[in-house]
Amino acid sequence: SGPWMCYPGQAFQVPALPGCRPVLKLQCNGSKVPEAVLRDCCQQLTDISEWCRCGALYSMLDSMYKEHGVQEGQAGTGAFPRCRREVVKLTAASITAVCRLPIVVDASGDGAYVCKDVAAYPDA
Repeated sequence: SGPWMCYPGQAFQVPALPGCRPVLKLQCNGSKVPEAVLRDCCQQLTDISEWCRCGALYSMLDSMYKEHGVQEGQAGTGAFPRCRREVVKLTAASITAVCRLPIVVDASGDGAYVCKDVAAYPDA
């Protein structure tokens, strides 16, 4: 396994993580996330290589914005009406930590729990 497995067009396709979408919406809007909803999200992330978890979260966030027709720079619209874009990105980046799932942060194999790269994407 390695980071090359995560890129679109390769053998491995990053899934849309449908179980994590409600977690992101609820957390970002300040609502409590039901245990069963969080468990579904964490299970979906468990099935993804630790190299690819952050990419999967980024892809999920990107697709949620695209579904709602949100352009870069807009905030408070679409999927997250009461949430600033920076908060949405940080919330998505922390889902792996909430699930207590390790990620690989760079090619050296160094591990972490919070996706720093998700928060760095300007258009997410």
